[in-house]
Amino acid sequence: MRSKNSKRSGSDSRNDRSSSRGRGEKSSERKTSSRGEGSARREPTGRKGVQKSFKANVLEIFSDSPDNVFTQRQICRRMGIVDKKGREQVENVLHTLKQENKLLRVDEDKYIMNLKVDIITGRVDLANSKYAYIVSEEREEDIRVFREHLKYAMDGDLVKVEVLPTVRGGRQEGVVVEVVERQRTELVGVMELSKNFGFVVPDFKRLYFDVFVGERGLNGAQSGDKVLVKIVEWPKDPDKNPTGEVIRVFGPAGENEAEIHSIMAEFGLPFEFPETVEEEAETISDKITAGEIAKRRDFRDVTTFTIDPADAKDFDDALSIQKLENGNWEIGVHIADVTHYVHPRSLLEKEAYHRATSVYLVDRTIPMLPERLSNGLCSLRPNEEKLTFSVVFELDDNGKLYDTWYGRTVIYSDRRFAYEEAQERIETGEGDFADEINTLNRIAKKLQAKRFKNGAISFETVEVKFKLDEDGRPLSVYVKERKDAHKLIEEFMLLANKKVAEYVYHLGKGNKHPTMVYRTHGSPDPDKLSTFSLFARKFGYKVNPDGDISVELNNLTEEIEGKPEQSVLQNLAIRTMAKAKYSTDPEGHFGLAFDHYSHFTSPIRRYPDMMAHRLLQHYLDGGKSAEKEDYEERCQHSSEMEKRAADAERASIKYKQVEFMKDTIGNEYKGIVSGVTEWGIFVEIEENKCEGMVRLSDLTDDYYDLDADNYRIIGRQSKRIISFGDEVLVEVKSANLADRTIDLELVKTLKQH
Repeated sequence: MRSKNSKRSGSDSRNDRSSSRGRGEKSSERKTSSRGEGSARREPTGRKGVQKSFKANVLEIFSDSPDNVFTQRQICRRMGIVDKKGREQVENVLHTLKQENKLLRVDEDKYIMNLKVDIITGRVDLANSKYAYIVSEEREEDIRVFREHLKYAMDGDLVKVEVLPTVRGGRQEGVVVEVVERQRTELVGVMELSKNFGFVVPDFKRLYFDVFVGERGLNGAQSGDKVLVKIVEWPKDPDKNPTGEVIRVFGPAGENEAEIHSIMAEFGLPFEFPETVEEEAETISDKITAGEIAKRRDFRDVTTFTIDPADAKDFDDALSIQKLENGNWEIGVHIADVTHYVHPRSLLEKEAYHRATSVYLVDRTIPMLPERLSNGLCSLRPNEEKLTFSVVFELDDNGKLYDTWYGRTVIYSDRRFAYEEAQERIETGEGDFADEINTLNRIAKKLQAKRFKNGAISFETVEVKFKLDEDGRPLSVYVKERKDAHKLIEEFMLLANKKVAEYVYHLGKGNKHPTMVYRTHGSPDPDKLSTFSLFARKFGYKVNPDGDISVELNNLTEEIEGKPEQSVLQNLAIRTMAKAKYSTDPEGHFGLAFDHYSHFTSPIRRYPDMMAHRLLQHYLDGGKSAEKEDYEERCQHSSEMEKRAADAERASIKYKQVEFMKDTIGNEYKGIVSGVTEWGIFVEIEENKCEGMVRLSDLTDDYYDLDADNYRIIGRQSKRIISFGDEVLVEVKSANLADRTIDLELVKTLKQH
């Protein structure tokens, strides 16, 4: 596909991929120094670490000689099997392969490869620039397709694949016969210009082709610019490049605006709101009429305030507090009433659904709603009357819940607190509203203790933050510290989300429950949990995968707090769990230990919260159950967009980390080995959580092999071992902004596990 020695020269070869700038060698360098292949499904080992199964070995014998007939005895002989148990295993495998239609039985004890065409449909998962896996519900095991047989299918594309009898490395192979649905036709990359044409080299490291751009399609792009290219022609000849035209020029690669905009384009994030949507937002009145207030419960005279990040502009939740005559506390969780302003068939609604979430990149927010709504009408700004949708609790000092009320309200926020200001009142007991904040904090601690007692997981995820200069350059990197002020807000939001979900669920009778948008989170995968327990053991921690998982993980959290390995182990533990998602099925939330949980508290930035508001009001008005299929489709879309937003946020963080480390070349740092691959070892720097790679090719003292099963590399001659979790000293070798990668050099091992 890509030849090392070829050149782009001559008009006859200008659209020939074999002349595609000799990227065979260079692309190998790029993926070695990046997450590349090793991160397609990033865990301490990739698919390479998977041992051939007994079944795969049998199938490989047939695929090596597809025209030959084999008996059970001949298979046993080829595999060196002489014992009774092994022969029985071969017999069972042969029977299974026949049931799966991979083998045909031509006699009582004779089998041959089934060579008839077997077509399946699945999604492309690009493992690297050499091959992809096709993930299909029709097959338990993924099918491997090498790039020359992919028909230019890209990550996430829906394809039809002919499953071949060929088995290599224990993996069934296939050929794409049709690309049914392309996820995208636009790519982000760097322009490389020749005289009258150019090639766009994609940022996506696993992509296996460049895009040819003719002179008319350059649209002013210069060599070295980051661009967005739209593919307009997919070639039938496997030796040609797709043809595209530049639709947006971001500027020189490496500049902040160019890189952040390219990340936005890479993940399909919008650059601006359509003019018609902005115009519709401007037509909404900011007046709150007496008639509207009369329909609502009035909290304007009750002490109310917001607590948010210091740089926040959209305040979608507020807390009110007042003491009742019986000595209990009435605590209101007041949420911006977005659906009062955004109507179901409006342009604003369609745009909010399309975006599904606000996206928080390092240096900017891409909002779900136009600024007039997100920072204006709906934002619960201080000293302004605002329309809200509320959940109001009656609680005692021990956090015991006596009563809950749901409904639309009107509030007046007395104060806008930054987290730091609220924390100061908690720590000193002084300042305006100090008594109210400390009362809320005491009750929040009781609520938190009950959650953990009921099995909630107490993980504190590490959040990396940056201090930027006026041009967006990172001046420092630090880990955000979560204090009581953050947890106070979190506990009351969790309680509101939980009670809303429970209220709707219990409106139903028997097995029939009204349609609701739930936030669900499944239990950990048993196999992944067992693997994780082995990791933890290497650090000296015991996690019993057969015990009470919540207790085991919470005990681990206490033990690793403040330790160098805390971040690595928590990230791995999180990967053992299912991904949280939106669903109309009330499947519960494992991490929070809630049977029913919804998202109700952030409608300015999450579309599922808007759906929850509408459904709750519908049921409060006595409405019948809403159409489940429609809401389930919206849930799936919201989950997909949430993942895309998270990926974009991570990409922007990685870019800023690389940009920051660019000024530290030659510096030495303590770190921890956070991953091992056949190309190198990943090291997370303890001080700033930046992660880079030490290439195996740079370890000159020996030739190292990957021991995937034990998450380590071993020197052939010296037998030196470097393992996942080892504490090391590294030197920053280089930081590549274009690839968003950091290359490190191993100075020495400090502590081994």
